[in-house]
Amino acid sequence: MVLRDRLTLYIRLTRLDKPVGTLLLLWPTLTALWIASDGPPSALHLAIFLTGTFLMRSAGCAVNDVADRDFDGHVKRTADRVVASGKVSPAEALLVALALTLAAALLLIPLNLLSFALAVVGVMVASSYPLFKRFFPLPQAYLAIAFSFGIPMAFAAALGKVTLAGWWLFTANLFWVVAYDTEYAMVDRDDDIRIGVRSSAILFGRADVAAVMACYGAFLSLLLVIGTWLKFSGPFFLGWIVAVGCAIYHYLLIRGRDRNACLRAFRHNQWVGLAIFAGVAVDYAWR
Repeated sequence: MVLRDRLTLYIRLTRLDKPVGTLLLLWPTLTALWIASDGPPSALHLAIFLTGTFLMRSAGCAVNDVADRDFDGHVKRTADRVVASGKVSPAEALLVALALTLAAALLLIPLNLLSFALAVVGVMVASSYPLFKRFFPLPQAYLAIAFSFGIPMAFAAALGKVTLAGWWLFTANLFWVVAYDTEYAMVDRDDDIRIGVRSSAILFGRADVAAVMACYGAFLSLLLVIGTWLKFSGPFFLGWIVAVGCAIYHYLLIRGRDRNACLRAFRHNQWVGLAIFAGVAVDYAWR
């Protein structure tokens, strides 16, 4: 196989052709970095978190595909993934993941010890997530922890500690991840039931839509409290209102439980994260 074809397979393995997942990680991390820095962060911190988010999301996708290779072929949405289809071997995929993780580890050198410790815990949680789908009835909650670890890391890097505001942002983000990943799980529910994989969509059953909206409600309510506590002004609240509008739009998409509509709702969450980040960034610029 020519190099170009191999690179195409690696792009699919690491989801470089599907950047939504990276953005879902990136926006809350940048929001936390702006808040922890009390405005625009240093160029070094910004570069580290931008690059690190990209690398670790890509590595996580490769690890996930290896762990799920015996399941993905039986799920309509994932049947053509490169490991499940045999186009990339599990060993090769793990080597790609290791290379990406080592590259991300180099980014930690300028940061403090707390940032390094949090990064190690985050990697452990993220790499063990695929196993939780085998037995844990709410794996989306475990994924939420992995997807939110950029928040305390941002505070640790900027301040040398994680403040109460950082932990509240972390908590709020947990609810958001459960909301959007349940929408994602609703796409695969029938296939997951058939092959025995656990998900929040299966656990919630006919209460799935209500559970998603409750999680959005908790996420947005906590952000409103945090924004008020931190004395944000008009730009933040405008971004918050846009995020509320997105959540309402997602309800309209998922209430019929159509696979394609649920997938559209999941992907649209990138705009929720962007709205909150833009509100925070503009608010600091406004001061």
